[in-house]
Amino acid sequence: MKKNWIAILVLLGLIGWGAYDYFDKADAKKQSAEDTAEEEASIPIGLKVGNRAPDFTLQNLVGEEVQLADFRGKTVLLNFWASWCPPCRIEMPHMEKFYAEYADKDAVVLAVNMTHLEDGQENVVDFLESFGSTFPHALDVTGRVTDQYQVVAYPTTYVLNAKGVITQRFQGAIDYNMMKEAYSRAANNR
Repeated sequence: MKKNWIAILVLLGLIGWGAYDYFDKADAKKQSAEDTAEEEASIPIGLKVGNRAPDFTLQNLVGEEVQLADFRGKTVLLNFWASWCPPCRIEMPHMEKFYAEYADKDAVVLAVNMTHLEDGQENVVDFLESFGSTFPHALDVTGRVTDQYQVVAYPTTYVLNAKGVITQRFQGAIDYNMMKEAYSRAANNR
């Protein structure tokens, strides 16, 4: 009988220790998440390297909402382009290649078409289809986001790390190797 009591006490002790350890780790994880959110909130929103990129919501060609914040946790190449822009045409195959090879490494290309500068959405559709683009896209129909991001040269690409912080900005076309280097820099700057 005494052995049973000892076994029960040991078992209760193990259960108690397990519960304490579980809740202690849950509290630590919660605190870590709160610290991370607080740290991210302390980063100023802006367009300079080291700023958190301003969030926005646009629609894609099929009318679905695309929000920049949905890509938090990934390295983002935020690319502003137009179908009539020759450097954009040169850059697009590089973007597609980068996206195809880096999507499984938590990287994404978010291509924002400056639709307010296009002759019509059919040009956007034709452009994306001609390059076989598979990465996410959004339409800036009013020019609000283009203005917000102070895009004056076409294309313009902002590189964001997993926290949504700008690590680089490129004005003009970039190639696959530049994208790889920008990804590496952003991924190491978490």
